Amino acid sequence: MGIYKQQLIFPSSLDELVDSNNMVRAVDSYVEILNISDLNIKTKRSLITDGQAAFHPKLLLKIYIYGYLNKIRSSRKLETEIKRNSELLWLTQGLTPSYKTIANFRKNNPKALQQIFKEFSILLKDVLTLELKQ
Repeated sequence: MGIYKQQLIFPSSLDELVDSNNMVRAVDSYVEILNISDLNIKTKRSLITDGQAAFHPKLLLKIYIYGYLNKIRSSRKLETEIKRNSELLWLTQGLTPSYKTIANFRKNNPKALQQIFKEFSILLKDVLTLELKQ
C-alpha cells in the first residue's frame, strides 16, 4: 500500500484538538479581554509600509503567556512549539511568527509582559481558590 492510499485520522478543525476545559482556552479568553492600548504595548504595526503585515500584539501575548505557564522561555523553542504543539496551533489559529518576532516583542515590552503575567497569575490563583472552596 502506497503512502497516497493511507487514510489520516485528524480532527476536521483546530477547535477539535483542544478540550473545552484546557488551560489554553483560558489564556485565549484572558488576552481577548485585555485593552492593548492601556498596556502601552509597543508594536511596529504602524511603521510597516510594505512586506508581510505584523502579527497582532494579542497573538504574541497569547504565545508568551502559554510559554510562561509551560516553562518555555526561549523564543526559538516557542517558534518550534507553535509549529508542532496542538494547543499552540489552536491558540495561534495556525499563524507562525518567527523566533525573531517573538524575541523582539519581549524585548520591546518587558514591563507590559511582567504586569500581564502577574495579573494572570493572580487570576488563576483566585479561580483555583474558588474551585477548592466549592
